[in-house]
Formats: sequence, structure tokens, C-alpha cells
Amino acid sequence: MRNEPYAVDREAVHEQSVDGFGTVRILTVDPHADLDVLHGWVSEERARFWGMNGLSRQQVLETYLHLDSLDTHHALLAVKDGEPAALFQSYEPAADRVSECYDVQDGDIGVHLLIAPPGAGGERPGWSAALLTVLTTYLLVGLGRRRVVVEPDARNTRAIDRLTRQGFVPGPPIVLPEIDLPEVYLPEKSARLAFLTRERAFAEGFPPRR
Repeated sequence: MRNEPYAVDREAVHEQSVDGFGTVRILTVDPHADLDVLHGWVSEERARFWGMNGLSRQQVLETYLHLDSLDTHHALLAVKDGEPAALFQSYEPAADRVSECYDVQDGDIGVHLLIAPPGAGGERPGWSAALLTVLTTYLLVGLGRRRVVVEPDARNTRAIDRLTRQGFVPGPPIVLPEIDLPEVYLPEKSARLAFLTRERAFAEGFPPRR
């Protein structure tokens, strides 16, 4: 059992308290310090759409070291009340393969989200909504972006439904092209675009908390 809050000595890029949920700190991923958490999460069958099932610890480390070297893509760890709760990856759409699939606008920022396993307590109603609230606040207010872009796997209907209930507006289905480079390989991916503008995110009644 951990004796102190996770990564308590690391500076957060964003910190936010959500009524009825707790305090969430968003940290920049440290590939070495966070490796146990990252490898454990991405290796689970529930994370199959993340695309890293079957990778060794060294491969996961190399992936996040490469990500850490980029100016356009960033890995972020959400820590709720001292416990790791979610992995975010933000990126500049113009520097990503998604730019081949839609008309990128000024102020867009892309994101991928992986929620931590539920643990011994089982399902946790409201967790995804609260974490998405913190994430979108960080992106739209903390970073001053105008619109969040997501492109979940088309087969991940649960994620698409969650994003829609959070206020994201579904866009067209797309096919992300294969990327085959020495430093990274990404297979072709059938996905579904969705968008959340700053105005919609903070409109009265949004975001829902269920």
C-alpha cells in the first residue's frame, strides 16, 4: 500500500477540485517514474483500443520517452486525491495523422483518454464525467484552446457514448492512415471524430455528472 500521495513532490500543470468527486492534479508523465502505472494500465484487455496490449515494459518506456521528446504531443497523468486515475495524451492535430481526415481549425487540440481500472471497488459512477470535466477545463481554459478533438476507435461504442453525453458533438467516421516510421508504428484505424467547443463545454447545464 502506498504511504503517501502519488507523485506528491511533482508540480502539477493543472489542479482542480470537483464537488462530490475530489481533487485532481494533472502531471506531465515521467516515463521512468510512471512506468509501473502506465505498463499496468495499457496491458489490460480493457485498454485494447489504446493499442499497446502485449508491449513489454521496455517498449512502453521507449514509447513514452519518444512522446516526451516531441513538442506537439504530450502525455499527462491525472492523479485523484493522491491516486493515479487516468492517462491523457494531448496533441496538435496539424502535426498528427488526423489532419488528413478533417479540416483543422486554429485553436484545435486533440486528446486521447484512458481511465484507470476500477480496482477492488468495482464500477465508479461519475468518474469518467468528472475526469473529462477536469481534462476539458485544462485544455480549454488552462491552455486557452477553442475546441477539443477526439477520434476514438469506431468499435469503442462505450467511449463514443460517454463523450456524446459529455457534450461532444459527433463528426463523421474516418480512417486514420497507417504510420510506419523507425520511431513509431501505428496501424490504420477506423475511428469516429467528435468535437467539444469552449462555448458548449461551459454552457449552462454542461457538463453532466453521470
